[in-house]
Amino acid sequence: MTTGRTSAVIAGGGIGGLATALALARGGIASHVCERRAVFPEEGAGIQIGPNGVRILRALGVADLLQDRVATPDALSVRDGPTGHELIRLPLGAWIEARHGAPYWTAHRRDLHTALRTRAKAEPLITMETGVEILKFQNFNHEIRALGAIGQVLTPSILIAADGLWSALRAQIACEGGASPVFVGKAAFRTVVDAGRLPASLTANAVHIWLAPGAHVVHYPVNAGRDIALIVIVDDDESKDADWEAPASAGAVHEKIRDFAAPLQSLVANAREWRYWPLYDMRPLTKWTNGRAALVGDAAHPVLPFLAQGAVMALEDAVALAAHLSDSSRDIDASLRSYENARRRRTNRVAVASRRNGDIYHMRGVAALARNSAMKLAPPETLMKRFDWLYGWTP
Repeated sequence: MTTGRTSAVIAGGGIGGLATALALARGGIASHVCERRAVFPEEGAGIQIGPNGVRILRALGVADLLQDRVATPDALSVRDGPTGHELIRLPLGAWIEARHGAPYWTAHRRDLHTALRTRAKAEPLITMETGVEILKFQNFNHEIRALGAIGQVLTPSILIAADGLWSALRAQIACEGGASPVFVGKAAFRTVVDAGRLPASLTANAVHIWLAPGAHVVHYPVNAGRDIALIVIVDDDESKDADWEAPASAGAVHEKIRDFAAPLQSLVANAREWRYWPLYDMRPLTKWTNGRAALVGDAAHPVLPFLAQGAVMALEDAVALAAHLSDSSRDIDASLRSYENARRRRTNRVAVASRRNGDIYHMRGVAALARNSAMKLAPPETLMKRFDWLYGWTP
């Protein structure tokens, strides 16, 4: 290492932060992961990991730790919510693995985070610390000074802000005081139920999406098929000030899906513990870097969950950042700018596609009828091939 690429401080110990630490370690760069909470986070419920994400987990040495905890769905079944009729069945399973060289996984977010943390603990170049919140920084000629909430001063070569949607470092790095998440008038309710509760009329090893006016529901297997992750997303303009991951009553959730078909209502009725997430979006940043500081994951580009790519974009950021820093022909500042330029167009495209999917899912009236008709007529494999740009990405 002749360019001073010796160490990084990573603010945030979630999926993006740990993946970045592992990716940097592969290039010989040591990192110190600072998680503001007293324990590493294990919140969330289900998570979908497309081939572009699984490919990265393999490269980071994490996939083998997840192998017996994930499910590999055979198909994605899209259904009309009120009638329950299947509109289209898209191929996953062997088809998508053959096309992209990696499978489509579904998992519990906790299991993904645990696997990343386990691999990071075994890596000599990574140290991890909880209860440390990095709030600001100062750039110098050949180092950066990261300042903690209770007076800590760290002097790495690079500062990576992986501190999520409500990033404390985003405004200073992006130099845009107004760059804040905005509530989009939708809310997600999440839970996990025993797979034995899945109605017999529904395919067990599949991702299911149910569409209705102003709402949609997603469920899929996790924990190697032993459980079902269940997500109800509804138009909701009233609860934007609710706490992130606050408890929600089962009765309130069931009321929101009262117009859906009986099999889905039966599945939802079996869930007892729900958590609530108001959904936020953010306009694209014009800057992801400032000197020797850079943003990754939701800190740089929050993505709505309608394409199931939020966590995978953080994984992509991690390996892309490490790849650009490995280029010894550039100094660190230039390498970080190169990373920003390489990632910004793709993440913007994913964010736009996610918003569009959300609009399609929640269509009403004539627009919903036209959507349903188009899905019934579309060749499933042809439709899936339209996502080659997404799932075919490689570092």
